Amino acid sequence: MYTLFLKIATRYLLKNKLYSFINIFGLSIGIASFTLIMLYVNHEESYDKFDGSDQVYRVYMDYLEGNEYMPGDANAYIVSGPTLKNEFPEIKDYVRLRRVKSQVLLYDNKIFDNQTGALTDPSYFRIFDRGLKKGDINTALNEPYSIVLSAFLAQKIFGEVDPIGQSLKIAGGGDALFSITGVMNSNVPNSHINNDFLVSFKTFYTWPVFSNDWKYTWNQNEYFTYLTIDENANVNQLNQKVMNFTPEGLQNERHHLEPIEEIHLYSNKPYEAEANGSGDSVKLLAMIAFIILLLSWMNYVNLSTSKSLERAKEIGVRKVVGARRPQLILQSLIESGLLNFIAILLGIVAVYILLPLFNKFVDLELQLDIAQMGRFLPYFCFILVGVFLSSFYPAFVLSSYKPVKVLKWKLHISTNGFNMRKALITGQFLATIALLTCAFMAKKQIRYLQNRPIGAKLDNLVSLNGRVLNSNNDSLLHVAFNTLVSELKKSPSVENVALAQTYPGDNFGNLNSNIGVIFPDGRKDVKQVWYNYAAQPEYFDLMQMEFVAGEPFSQTAMGRSNNIVINEKMADFIGITDRNSATGKTIRFWDQEWTINGILKDYHHFGLKSPIEPFLITHNNNTANVLVKLDKRSASMASTAQTLDQLDNIWHQVFPESTYNYTFLDQNFANQYKQDRQFAMAFQIFTILAILIASMGLFGLSSYSVVQRKKEIGIRKVNGASVGQILQLLNKDFIKWVGVAFLAAVPISWFVMHKWLQGFAYRAEISWWLFVLAGITALLIALLTVSWQSFQAAISNPIDSLSDE
Repeated sequence: MYTLFLKIATRYLLKNKLYSFINIFGLSIGIASFTLIMLYVNHEESYDKFDGSDQVYRVYMDYLEGNEYMPGDANAYIVSGPTLKNEFPEIKDYVRLRRVKSQVLLYDNKIFDNQTGALTDPSYFRIFDRGLKKGDINTALNEPYSIVLSAFLAQKIFGEVDPIGQSLKIAGGGDALFSITGVMNSNVPNSHINNDFLVSFKTFYTWPVFSNDWKYTWNQNEYFTYLTIDENANVNQLNQKVMNFTPEGLQNERHHLEPIEEIHLYSNKPYEAEANGSGDSVKLLAMIAFIILLLSWMNYVNLSTSKSLERAKEIGVRKVVGARRPQLILQSLIESGLLNFIAILLGIVAVYILLPLFNKFVDLELQLDIAQMGRFLPYFCFILVGVFLSSFYPAFVLSSYKPVKVLKWKLHISTNGFNMRKALITGQFLATIALLTCAFMAKKQIRYLQNRPIGAKLDNLVSLNGRVLNSNNDSLLHVAFNTLVSELKKSPSVENVALAQTYPGDNFGNLNSNIGVIFPDGRKDVKQVWYNYAAQPEYFDLMQMEFVAGEPFSQTAMGRSNNIVINEKMADFIGITDRNSATGKTIRFWDQEWTINGILKDYHHFGLKSPIEPFLITHNNNTANVLVKLDKRSASMASTAQTLDQLDNIWHQVFPESTYNYTFLDQNFANQYKQDRQFAMAFQIFTILAILIASMGLFGLSSYSVVQRKKEIGIRKVNGASVGQILQLLNKDFIKWVGVAFLAAVPISWFVMHKWLQGFAYRAEISWWLFVLAGITALLIALLTVSWQSFQAAISNPIDSLSDE
């Protein structure tokens, strides 16, 4: 019997090629889209998931602003971990990481540039549940000047040679040799903090790199600190006790705990170890995945039920010759099972074909393999349940027809069934209009971020930086950098040059944050966080920054002075309301007096996702970045390449033993929005797929409606109805359903986009025309989809519809 049903199902699908194609195509698109999106969602949600990770929490600082504590930096103090562990018995262990970025490792006269590592405690391997490929986790980080390498870096430096016991240097660290005591495993879980190497924390107290930091306790928070909490502890109560705890020496700040598993998606604080993801964006993409899959099932139900009318007489004949209802249901389920099996198979094939392109799009290396099957099992179960439910309803409808009525073509369509199909198609277009609105708004927001002036001009600006390997003398190094600036200015391709500690769009690592300042009127503030960096006078002209009062500092022979430039936000903070009176006023911080030389118009140093903060720029020598303004004539691809070669040559003429890197400032600034652009693009692509599936569902329902009203159309044509009137008759119901879907979609899409936009400090307005545009687009799609079927019915011969077999 089952073999017979399978043969009948195969013949039916082959006979009805258009019906089979639309159903299989729609379902396979839904399954492939769902799988690709959930691969990405799983990847984003897998960060910092390891054995015991649910008991690991990061310590960060809250700052008192006014009468309220606000989330501050992602870092804590060097003594935060030990102090909290001693104070609270619920804390079992702690680990600290002091990051050292863009380091140069030296081995056997070879240079290994741009390596990022951290000083860390021996408890690192216990807390993060990390193993070593080589070495002993119990002793690898116990002694000073011990270093553990990542598997990739060890392979890069030593190849197949065993690195354990070998020694290497870190540039800028004096003559100290680091002994390699371990190699990390290569298959570590996704983490919000990744390191090419680890250095034992005991090295900190004698390593010249940190010679100025040894004495600090509660006045330098540059340490990522993680705690292991006892599994029986109430974390909420512990967190409250930690926030209420004020150790001696810590004022106007408090410690705060956050789960390590939530950092990647839900923490976006200053001085994060690496760029984090967006929990809201991941949730929206997951929502799209489920919507597309549900739309494909709705599409299948609509097409199957509409097709059931054409099979009514077949069912009647089968019942007359003795077929029972369970057999008819089983036959329908086998047909559905075969169709869904083909769709699932094609969907999985599509995933493997599209995965390389999708990986390139999201800049990841996602895989659908055995390792993923465990995490995907709930989704596979969800798909199977959905397949069964979407198959059962058409089978129930098809088997319910009465043989006497269907054989005389006196079939009365169930109002409940028809209302359900109307609800399904309305739901499809509700989702379509909501997705369209959100896609339009996401694109508008990204365009807003890219086009809004930031208060500085970054076009044709290049940052040069590198590590000079043969000089530990700061004064000689500054002289050499001044020589470099002079040589660069001689190039006809260079318009101007300036030295600066950082620039708009740069990472937090080159920026300082402070608390504590004495205002010009003598008042003192020890609550507000303000940011500062050093620059040379040419910096402001190079960036084309606008002054609302005063001017840049004047150049001095020493390249530094006690003059400062502040932004408007800083002026408001220190109480300067009359901008023109600011010049010459003094403020006090770092136990020094500083004279305000000018006030900058506020500019977006951190990009438009963050609010403008109080900024202060000191006049000092800092060689972190050599900023070069290229001549506009060098803007073409060929000229730019030649100019970059010239800059490289000039750099290495001055610093023959050094590393060298360059960055275009406008590209670096735009990279802040890379993930947002990817999200907007993904939203648009999957919205188009959702529209395609919804259109198929509408096609099915319009077909159902035409079959149901076949005789009515024939009678109207006999009585003189025109083609236009028939089209209007058949299309008005669909227009009404789109209208109902539009009214329901407006508040839903507004709420979703309003919530998503909260992740941006500066955001585009949610305009009314976005909803209208989405509604009109959905209406046009509906009319184009329905009109083909309606037109075929309108031009058909009424004799065919009125004849009674």
